[in-house]
Amino acid sequence: MICVAGLGVSGTVVARVMAARGEKVVVLEGRDSERARATAAELAGLGVEVRFGESAEPPPGASVVVTTGWPPHHPMLAAAVAAGIEVISEVELAWRLRPAGAAPWLALTGTNGKTTAVRMLTSMLTAAGHKALAVGNVGTPVVEAVSGPSDVLAVELSSFQLYRSPSVAPHAAAVLNVAPDHLDWHGSMEEYARAKGEIFARAGTIVHNADDESSARLAAPYEGGAGESAGVRSVSFTLGVPGPGQLGVVEDLLVDRAFVADPVRNAEELASLGDVRPFAPHNVANALAAAALARSYGVPAAAVRQGLLDFVPDPHRIAHVARIDEVDYVDDSKATNPHAAAASLAAYSSIVWVAGGQLKGADVDDLVQRAAPRLRAAVLLGADRERIRQALARHAENVPVVEVAGQDTGVMDHVVTEAARLAAPGDTVLLAPAGASLDMFTGYPARGEAFAQAVHRLAARRGEGRA
Repeated sequence: MICVAGLGVSGTVVARVMAARGEKVVVLEGRDSERARATAAELAGLGVEVRFGESAEPPPGASVVVTTGWPPHHPMLAAAVAAGIEVISEVELAWRLRPAGAAPWLALTGTNGKTTAVRMLTSMLTAAGHKALAVGNVGTPVVEAVSGPSDVLAVELSSFQLYRSPSVAPHAAAVLNVAPDHLDWHGSMEEYARAKGEIFARAGTIVHNADDESSARLAAPYEGGAGESAGVRSVSFTLGVPGPGQLGVVEDLLVDRAFVADPVRNAEELASLGDVRPFAPHNVANALAAAALARSYGVPAAAVRQGLLDFVPDPHRIAHVARIDEVDYVDDSKATNPHAAAASLAAYSSIVWVAGGQLKGADVDDLVQRAAPRLRAAVLLGADRERIRQALARHAENVPVVEVAGQDTGVMDHVVTEAARLAAPGDTVLLAPAGASLDMFTGYPARGEAFAQAVHRLAARRGEGRA
């Protein structure tokens, strides 16, 4: 018997897959909503029972498959573990369900950049002629993909998914970066980093970011003699000039000195900086990580470049919206934590910063201190805007700040109008909130769309004014 904790996308897929395999399935769902009831009715036709309520418990003898919405300290999970009941993630279940000859996994995690890097990787694999699919946290649940026609899977894994995945062993694995996030779920930065590091535990090749201290620390046990003697290959990437065993940047080229015949003497050109779109330092790092995973699977240099050229960025990731009166407006609503916002701010030289939302306990002082020289002004909105304002007062006291009150989604027109008033020709009005969006919006895409629509309305008004 299988007990599935959570009736979200992955939980519903797990229930369907396991019911199709003849298992008795019970789903526990804490939130009783009209949508959840409709899903439960559909699953009932497959023989799946859904139990609603926070106090619901797994049936005796059932193994528990947990989805990302259930933190380790949830009373049901804690009680299950205490009772000796096995609790695994959907990703772990998928690994166990792989058929003979299943597609290998090229897995990737990180606080920021995961989806972009995985989609870049998938594009590179496809350019090399592989039947590749992006799965996991990026969209298609892994449990649904493992029995499909793909010959290789590009797997995006969150810290939630890695937390209870004790046997997953990817062909190669990468950690892009690690910065404070989801600490309310994990309980501490140490536990969050430990969960991220699980991706390296059984990988054949590990890929880390030499420019990110936490990523490098997670890779350290596998480097040098320890890693090689255990049959693990250790590779890193850097935005600097690469040494042997690294991928990096030489002038305007992405270069490989890891997956070549003689890394000490030789290097191979993979692509140019102009092939990385949208261009920003953190996106170059994403491209290098994707290239390292692709190269570990034998993808030739030409396919790496073609994959970057074919790659279509997802919306709301440093997306250029418009240029109005020589001011650029950029939507990076996906920058939902300070680490992501810092990467976005580093891409521009003179910024009117649109920020705010739910900081989830994260500190913004370091972010503001580093960005201060680039800030022309700031427009703040959302639940935790006051904390950002205080950080600006401490570290960027000469930067003009406007706070826009209100929690309704319509305030974005006011935000954009204020940003336009503060901007000068050559500036970038950058939505890089550093916080989550659920205080005002249904998600970061809705926040980005509201910003883009407000910018377009501003452009229409300015056009009418010039006519």
